[in-house]
Amino acid sequence: MPGISGTGAVTRSTLRQQIADALRDEVLAGRLQPGQEFTVKEIAEQYGVSATPVREALVDLSAQGLLEADQHRGFHVREYSPADFREMIEARSLVTDSMFQALVDGGAVLRDPLDARTAATLAGVRRRGEEAQRAATAGDLTVLIGYDLRFWRELSALFGNSYLADFLHRLRVQSWVCAVQHLRRLSDLRGVLWSGHTELVDALARRDTPAARSIVAAYNAHSLALVDRLAGA
Repeated sequence: MPGISGTGAVTRSTLRQQIADALRDEVLAGRLQPGQEFTVKEIAEQYGVSATPVREALVDLSAQGLLEADQHRGFHVREYSPADFREMIEARSLVTDSMFQALVDGGAVLRDPLDARTAATLAGVRRRGEEAQRAATAGDLTVLIGYDLRFWRELSALFGNSYLADFLHRLRVQSWVCAVQHLRRLSDLRGVLWSGHTELVDALARRDTPAARSIVAAYNAHSLALVDRLAGA
């Protein structure tokens, strides 16, 4: 794992977040495998930090569903089943449907016409989508996950409900953790990964809610079929 060096200027909460982010990246990259066990002491020694921020970071990741605590032994990376993945997709759909409904009801920031600030933000989201698409086309899963998470985080923020945005981000991290353990079995992911990010942005910019829902439904069906196939193999 990459090292993290603390300085006197770094607060404990910042260090806690740095460790949590680094470990989350290790899980998403597949370098920490499902079921892999470790202790607070091992992680603290690996990063060269004290046990307290490590323990706090591990507890945070457990609350997010990425790790599970083993009583008196430490932690392990949580293992998800295809059934778990299906439930995550269903939950994600409920959240995105609520967001898209805000367009219909007029409660979203994505009003017509867009103000300059919202238009600039949406253009930034589209750029994230373009990068995600390039990574998907190239089969670069690690880069795709990073841009995909940023894409959805920034897109959901435009709907004006921070609680929904946070919940969706958590679900997307968990669903990527679940999918990664299957996707990493393939040596070549080119042409396998979903890459409809800019289509979705364009539909939302047009306030075309039916098209946006259709795009997300196709994305979810693609993801479920892929994970089911890989899990079966």
